[in-house]
Amino acid sequence: MSHRGFIIAAGTAVLGLAALAGAKALAPDRLAFTRAQPGQVTIGFAMDTLREERWQRDRKYFVERCEQLGAKVIVQAANNDDGVQLAQGENLLTLGVDVLVVVPHNGSAAARLVQAAHRDGIKVISYERLIRNVDVDFLVSVDAVRVGEIQAEYALAHKPKGRYMLIEGGSTDTNSHLVYDGHMNVLKPAMARGDVTIVAKPFANDWMPSEALRLAENTLTSEQNRLDAMVVANDGMAGGAIQALAGQKLAGKVLVTGQDFDLAACQRIVAGTQTMTVFKSVRRIAYTGAEVAVAMAKGQPLKPTAKVDNGYGPIPAILVEPVAADKGNIDRILADEGVHTREAVYGSGGAKKP
Repeated sequence: MSHRGFIIAAGTAVLGLAALAGAKALAPDRLAFTRAQPGQVTIGFAMDTLREERWQRDRKYFVERCEQLGAKVIVQAANNDDGVQLAQGENLLTLGVDVLVVVPHNGSAAARLVQAAHRDGIKVISYERLIRNVDVDFLVSVDAVRVGEIQAEYALAHKPKGRYMLIEGGSTDTNSHLVYDGHMNVLKPAMARGDVTIVAKPFANDWMPSEALRLAENTLTSEQNRLDAMVVANDGMAGGAIQALAGQKLAGKVLVTGQDFDLAACQRIVAGTQTMTVFKSVRRIAYTGAEVAVAMAKGQPLKPTAKVDNGYGPIPAILVEPVAADKGNIDRILADEGVHTREAVYGSGGAKKP
C-alpha cells in the first residue's frame, strides 16, 4: 500500500479539549436491560474489550462527553469474542439506541452488526478500528498507517542499520494490517538498501502481551539474541516483548516501540527499557466520537475531514493525528494532556522500574 493509501482525502479536525471528570458506565461483562427513554438521545457503545487501560480511558471520555451533551450511553464490552460482540450489539439495538458505535474485534465479522442496525434504521459509527466491506456510516479513528510509519521512522532514525523484529496486532483487526502497511512503507527502502533485515514479523493473537512475550522469546532464541530493534505495534505487547528481553539481559539495549501512551509504557520509557510510544489523544478521539454520535442521532450535519475506503467504498471520517513520544517530550505531553500524573509515571522517588 502506498503512503497513506487508505485515505482518499484528509484534513485536520479541530476539537476543544475539556477538563477531566469521572464518568459512570455499565459493567463490561453484563448485558444492560435499561431501555432508552423517550425523548433522550441514547448511544450504544459496543466495545471489543475493557481489559486494557487504553480502552478504559476511551469509555470514560466517551461517556463523559455524551453526558455533557445530554445523551445517555449504554456500554457493552465483548472481551475479544466475535459472537459475544454480535449478541451485545443486537441487544443494544433491541434496547432502542439512536446510534450504535462499534469498536470491532473483527473488522469483517462486525459487518453483520452494521447490517442488523441498518435493518432497524439505526446508523453505525466505526470507532478507532475500521469495519470492513459494509456501508458503515462514519469512522472516528487515528491514521493507523501513519502510526506504523511513525514507529518505523523512529526506529530507523535511532537504529538506521540492523536486525529488526516486528510484532503486529491481532490478524482479525483491520488496524493491525494498516499499522503493518505503515511499517512497510518506511522499512522497505531500508531493506532494499541492505541496511535493515527483518528477521520475523508475526501477528500476535488479539494484541495479547502474553503472545508478544512468546513470539519475542522464540525469535530471540532462533536469532541467538541478535536483535537491534523490536517494532512493536502497541504498548501492551511492548511490555511482553520487554519481558522477553529482560530474560536475556537485553532490556534497554534493544530499541522497542509501542503505541497508546499507557501508564506502564510511560514508566518503562523513563526507566529506559521502552524507547518510544505513539501518543494518540484518547480524549480527543473519544470526545470526537461522542460528538459525532450525538449529532448523528439528532440529524445534525457532520463535518468529516477524510474519506476512507473500507472495501465497500469511501466512508466519511475524522482522523486524529498521532505523534511520537519518548524521553524527550514525555513531560510536555503529560503536562498538556493530563493523561497520567507525573508522580504516577516517575514515582515519588524518581523513575520507576518496569
